[in-house]
Amino acid sequence: MDNREAIGSWLSGPRAAAEEMGADFGYRGKRLGLPAEGPGAIAPVGRRVGALFIDWALSALIAFGLLAGRRLEATNNWALVVFLVMSLLTVGTVGATPGKRLLGLRVVALDGLERLPVWRTAVRTVLLGLAVPALVWDRDNRGLHDRLSGSVQVRA
Repeated sequence: MDNREAIGSWLSGPRAAAEEMGADFGYRGKRLGLPAEGPGAIAPVGRRVGALFIDWALSALIAFGLLAGRRLEATNNWALVVFLVMSLLTVGTVGATPGKRLLGLRVVALDGLERLPVWRTAVRTVLLGLAVPALVWDRDNRGLHDRLSGSVQVRA
């Protein structure tokens, strides 16, 4: 093996190296029993991030206008509270936050692909508020908050 090949495998990561050796990982969501494309497939990362920005902007707008007394320095603290309450209420009732709904995503339970029960939505929301669990993902693009609550974000 020459040095360029070794550097290339290092840069492309362990998944690419394993695939070169013949490992078949399949598509994201395959081991969860989800389809590869279309409704019910794993939600793309770009849409999930877009939905997060929409939800945060809506939360900041509500916080600025109604709770922070139109003071910018207090808006972000209140925006987090609004974001968590909005997430708890909307994911627990309709299965999607406003941002997820706009971008065609929903949060479902893995055992039956229905809405999450309220207690699992609460677990997911608390973990989402801590941020770190949402930043740790598995190979199916599920954050730790989704794994611990038994949920998955899919296309609507």
